Amino acid sequence: MDYAIPTGILLVTGVVLAVLAQRRGWRPSLLAILGVGIVVRVLIMLFSAADSWQPIDFVNSFRPAGEAILEGRNPVNSGWHFLPAIPYVYGSLMWLGIPWEIAGRLVTVVADLALIPLVGRLAGQGRQRLRAFQYACNPLAVLVASVHGQVEPVSLVFAVAAYVVARGPGEFRGSEPLLDRPDRMVRSLLTRDAAGVTRRAVYAGLLMGLALCAKSWPVILVPGMLMFLPGVRARIVSGLAVAVPPILVLLTMPLGGWVRWDQLVDVLKEISLRPSDVRPITGDWGWTAVINGGEWDLTPWKLVVGQYMIYAVAAFCLWWWRKADPIDVSIAILLGFMVVTPRLGAQYLLWFMPFLVARPTKWAWPAIIGSSLWAATGYLVLTQFRGQDWGALHAPWAISSIVLFPLLIAAMPWARRSFDDQANQVPVTLEAGRVAVEHPRDAVEDTGVALPDEEDRLGDGREKTDSGTVQRDT
Repeated sequence: MDYAIPTGILLVTGVVLAVLAQRRGWRPSLLAILGVGIVVRVLIMLFSAADSWQPIDFVNSFRPAGEAILEGRNPVNSGWHFLPAIPYVYGSLMWLGIPWEIAGRLVTVVADLALIPLVGRLAGQGRQRLRAFQYACNPLAVLVASVHGQVEPVSLVFAVAAYVVARGPGEFRGSEPLLDRPDRMVRSLLTRDAAGVTRRAVYAGLLMGLALCAKSWPVILVPGMLMFLPGVRARIVSGLAVAVPPILVLLTMPLGGWVRWDQLVDVLKEISLRPSDVRPITGDWGWTAVINGGEWDLTPWKLVVGQYMIYAVAAFCLWWWRKADPIDVSIAILLGFMVVTPRLGAQYLLWFMPFLVARPTKWAWPAIIGSSLWAATGYLVLTQFRGQDWGALHAPWAISSIVLFPLLIAAMPWARRSFDDQANQVPVTLEAGRVAVEHPRDAVEDTGVALPDEEDRLGDGREKTDSGTVQRDT
């Protein structure tokens, strides 16, 4: 990579600003936050577009998918293994005459910029601008969107928006678990939803469906989205709505002439998440990197075992955190995925970033910085070498990924399994006529909740006295 040094300087500066923002409780305006995000992402995008090195999948998979759209061919058979929503965008930008090195990254940069205010919304009142600023400075987000051009930001922008819509206005105070006693679930199904809940469920489901149109992996975020919705009826409606955008995008392929109707079966197999259909390339990350000595391997059994490990971990997290905030459930599932997955590209590490930035745990920032450092080594350092020299460095880099596992495990929301019992909550005054509760556990683990330089109202609506303490009922 020709511009590794200036890129690295910008990324390190972003980390320093994010940590300072945490320490000092900075709350920049949304305009300033977006300004920082735009400058960093566009500048590094321009560096990357002018670089003599380009990511191999960016050249050999993403570009052919866009060209297939322009030429009326099946993009899924051109190295693209997901629904063709993004290739449609690629083809449109290339049709407009935008150079591929810019066009291929433009969609991801725009999506990542849209994620910045959404991460703030996900964080909740009082912490919106802090968390949005920290995501604007997130080095891994910049690397994935501006250097690699991977489409994770596109999936995440719709998935995070789905969470925000499903949660609705106000602070989330918990709801019934996804699986409850049959009689309770039947009663919930027969109970009429509150005004606006069904509409919210439909919109959230459609947004999550759009996330699946970009890539298949956001399917693991669907349970977290459903947990935000109150009642079985709303969850069923939202689950059905999730399927609408993928079905429509799939049908555009034969309707637009890119495939024949009888070829849809092959397309579905190509984008399937079944262990037998996932490409068995392992050795870049974690336990398969150790077994393979850091070399790529196509042995199917490792992929199959790893896929079932992922399903088992996701099921465990859904049970263990069944009473937790849905964001915490998602953090647990995503971090658990990173530990057991048999295959991983550096862009996968972006999956948990918006959620962990929005609702950090005690070990969130060590995990964020560690993951970013490991990915940056691959993007900025290994790309200085070619051929055998690159291969000699790739193996120890891939094996070194296991060093991150203790940080990823520690960053899981272990102390936030459920909302505190009423007996353990301390009443505090919000405003005239309203009383809420203080959650001591969250105040300890989420180091960004009570910052010294915040405004006079904390994130959950509590008021501070001149001495900085919470004003309690007398």
